[in-house]
Amino acid sequence: MTSGKEAIMTDQLVTAVSTDGAFRIFTVDASATVGEAQRRHATLPTATAALGRTLIGTSLLAAAGLKDDQGLITVRIKGDGPVGAIIADGTAKGTVRGYVQNPQVNLPLNVVGKLDVARAVGKRGLLAVTKDLGVGEPFTGQVPLVSGELGEDFAYYLAKSEQIPAAVGLSVFVNADGSVKVAGGFMVQALPGASDQALTALETNVKTLPLVSELLKAGVSAEGLVGRVMGATPVKVLERRPLSFACTCSKDHFAEVMATLAPRELTQMIEEDHGAEVTCKFCGAQYHYSEAELTSIKKRSEAHD
Repeated sequence: MTSGKEAIMTDQLVTAVSTDGAFRIFTVDASATVGEAQRRHATLPTATAALGRTLIGTSLLAAAGLKDDQGLITVRIKGDGPVGAIIADGTAKGTVRGYVQNPQVNLPLNVVGKLDVARAVGKRGLLAVTKDLGVGEPFTGQVPLVSGELGEDFAYYLAKSEQIPAAVGLSVFVNADGSVKVAGGFMVQALPGASDQALTALETNVKTLPLVSELLKAGVSAEGLVGRVMGATPVKVLERRPLSFACTCSKDHFAEVMATLAPRELTQMIEEDHGAEVTCKFCGAQYHYSEAELTSIKKRSEAHD
């Protein structure tokens, strides 16, 4: 049995605010986190970039939208491209997990020589974000995809669903051997006090900014990204916290799920398969159940009927 519990703790997520109170800034170096996702799901380069950007965007949304170390944000992206659905969860504690429906997608580079995430994801489809704040009912906001590159799509979600003007940059650099060299991103949210002049200055700086992956390869840290993104605007760092790939799956969890199956299905597993193996979609962890364990689960299933 392999476990989904292990966490990679070398990445960092930084929260900052401009000293004039006009902007909130979130930056992240997610290189090890995205690398762990690539290894667990054996994704090919284009799929790696699509999943990686989704994990980065999810971590930024979680940092911005969840408080008091509780709650969960789930991002679902479903375009008409070959990677199919991409699902990611992010927590306020600085963990993410996720998977892509078709991990074995690798496309020719796009016209500017980069991994063609837009074609892999597709330009027609939906981006949905579900927030579970730990109190009350979860709520979901949904917007159509506008580019498939995902950075623009996350920004469009913030503008349309949460009425927050934002700039979002997501970037993954994949090595020739398919492993992840660097991955990271930023999200800048304009607050109600932001002037037109400040917005214009930010937009101008972001447009001239190198890719986040290029900055990370050059040795810029997550905290260093804050200054690069904000340019001449003075900022104050509020928080630094680790980011990691971690899954909440467990053998007990999947046993509870199987206990909701019809007893005849469990009988078939026992008599024909003499056991069962379950794989977690989020992390690839595998859990084996013996005949005796399935018999115990069947008794619980019968008690539910």
